[in-house]
Amino acid sequence: MGKLYEKDIRKVLGNQNPEFLFLTHVHYDHCGSASYFKKIFPDLKICASRRAQEIIRRENAVSLMSSLSQYVIPLIAKLPEIQKEELLMEPFQAFDVDIVFNEECVINIGDGLNIRAIATPGHTRDMLSYYIPERKILIATESAGCLGRNGHIVSEFLVDYDAYVNTLRLFSTLEVETFCQGHHFVFTGGDVQDFFAKSLETTEFFKIHVDELLRREGGSIDKVVDTIKAEEYDTNPGIKQPERAYLLNLKTQVTHLAAKLYG
Repeated sequence: MGKLYEKDIRKVLGNQNPEFLFLTHVHYDHCGSASYFKKIFPDLKICASRRAQEIIRRENAVSLMSSLSQYVIPLIAKLPEIQKEELLMEPFQAFDVDIVFNEECVINIGDGLNIRAIATPGHTRDMLSYYIPERKILIATESAGCLGRNGHIVSEFLVDYDAYVNTLRLFSTLEVETFCQGHHFVFTGGDVQDFFAKSLETTEFFKIHVDELLRREGGSIDKVVDTIKAEEYDTNPGIKQPERAYLLNLKTQVTHLAAKLYG
């Protein structure tokens, strides 16, 4: 989608070029255009966590992201509003991280605005969220879950359930007027805290549900994955992530909870 992003960026900035690219995590659908941006905006500084810097240097990680990216291109190309020539057809490419953030730090971007980078592992271990206190804006992508267009909140922890729950509780203490989740929606005003509360409730229920299914299915992770997919993915007629990526994430979640619940 890099060319489409470029077109929208230029609509906003005109002749100016963006100075920073703040990455939340290095899943392919959140960093896939970073190397393209570096080509068209040579002075752009890519910002990410230290762990993200380490991941993007791994050959197996880059190979997986390239595979997932190529898999989704035909799906996107079918959308009537997108022209095939507007898509980047070359494989995913690794990139260098110019500014590495540690556990928590603040960067001033001028005009009295500060970007507070907050380590929010849970979805991934390299996960960062960005808070702009002067504007009360929180950009947290999957750190807080994701409300789909079917009204269902998907709990997005993959590697650490407890850290994910603690992140949701942290977000509820911040003064946030605008919250940007990873896909579909932006929340404003009172809807922000309502979403955090519902997302926490959904996450706690998901853990209980997985526990019940594991007991019912004799500990079979694959059977639990099949059941949850039938419940929340197959019944969703709207826009959703490709099945391969969904199953990869869901199996990781169930495996993590199985180890947490039963050792």
